[in-house]
Amino acid sequence: MKRVFDTITTRFVVATVMTFSAALMTLPATSLAADRPLQKINVAYSSISGNIAPLWVTQDRGFFRKYGLEVQAVLIESGTTTAQALVAGDITFASVAGPAAIQSNLRGADIVIIAGIINTLTFQLYTEKGMTRPDQFKGKSVGVTRFGSATDFAMRYALDKYGLDANKEVAVLQLGNQPAQLAALEAGKVQGAMLSAPTSLRAKKMGFPMLADLQMLGLEYQHTSVATTRALLKSKPDLVRDFMRAYIEGIHYGKTHRKETLDILAKYLRTDDKEVLEDTYESILLTLVPEKPYPTQKGIQVILRELGAKDPVARSARPEQFVDLTVIKELDSSGFIDRVYKSAAVAKVTPRSEPTPAPAVAKPVAPEEKAKPAVKQVPTASDKAQASAPVVKPGAQEYTVKAGDTLSHLALRFYGSSHKWDKIYQADARTLKNPDYLYIRQQLLIPADETPGT
Repeated sequence: MKRVFDTITTRFVVATVMTFSAALMTLPATSLAADRPLQKINVAYSSISGNIAPLWVTQDRGFFRKYGLEVQAVLIESGTTTAQALVAGDITFASVAGPAAIQSNLRGADIVIIAGIINTLTFQLYTEKGMTRPDQFKGKSVGVTRFGSATDFAMRYALDKYGLDANKEVAVLQLGNQPAQLAALEAGKVQGAMLSAPTSLRAKKMGFPMLADLQMLGLEYQHTSVATTRALLKSKPDLVRDFMRAYIEGIHYGKTHRKETLDILAKYLRTDDKEVLEDTYESILLTLVPEKPYPTQKGIQVILRELGAKDPVARSARPEQFVDLTVIKELDSSGFIDRVYKSAAVAKVTPRSEPTPAPAVAKPVAPEEKAKPAVKQVPTASDKAQASAPVVKPGAQEYTVKAGDTLSHLALRFYGSSHKWDKIYQADARTLKNPDYLYIRQQLLIPADETPGT
């Protein structure tokens, strides 16, 4: 009898263990991560701006710890230095500008982009008071953070599109960071600065005019990325997977928890200015950060084209050399990202007092510069109002370009059809060199619509 009882007991124990083991295998990664010791890693970011918001939110709300990671976030105010720290193993991941990661890779560094956080240009070109036209930069100085940085590319790109040679007609100065650029503009050391939120809003409050919003140029561009090394991807794929799971949940939290995220932004941006915080939250985290953070290979191609003007290695490189989509594709195809977003609806955007329309391209540009939307845009109240407002069909009149304007938007507003943008372009052909590149406060002639309905 005892032998029978022992046999039954043994079978029960074995069955229980097997059942528990099977159940353990079906548990989500979060449960398993919570049971293992935290893995300490260093993660770098290269600027104090709203572009880093997803990292800050993920860190502060404990999503890294949820996936078994103890993260030390380190500020390194140089993309090049950040890349060097990645290669040396001093840091494990970095939130870094696309150009820095790409240039380091071109020089032979084992660096790869695994996620795209900002896939377009977020900068605004502010000028000294009294400047109203791009050609007034001739013989003047402009500021960027560092040569080869995203601000440097944006400045040179904008000057080129407005017909200026940044190597001959304008002096580009390296100033270190965005607050230093604003200080130099205030001191009169430079006549232009390429800024992003929240520094751009401070410039606006100080009375400096904005000449151009780079989003008006309709460019897909790898502005901010998450980078690591291929060696880490190969040796510790689970670590990379856990890091990106946490990061995606952090993005979701930021989009769906407005008040808490504003508090986090206030902490890292070191400001309690509500207008600055609201602008940063809405214009970057809600509008530009994608739910599925794929890098933009078209945006990387744009960077390679710019670098290729001086670097023959960049001219022969291909965008896929600089990215590894393995983890983001896995998290997407497995349904992980969709499940995260099913848990709550994305927070609605509260209209600001001076809403900025979503960027759009006025006329199809060259194939290599076509930009698809970085993320699904959330329509503001002003967008809806504009769509339902009666079409203005005036006689010929002057119009002053505002932030976000394109010829197609103006044609829709004045003629009821975006396809009639060419009427405005032809009327302004003497002063409008390219239909895609407007600048703020530019004066346009809006001719009368003599062929309604066409």
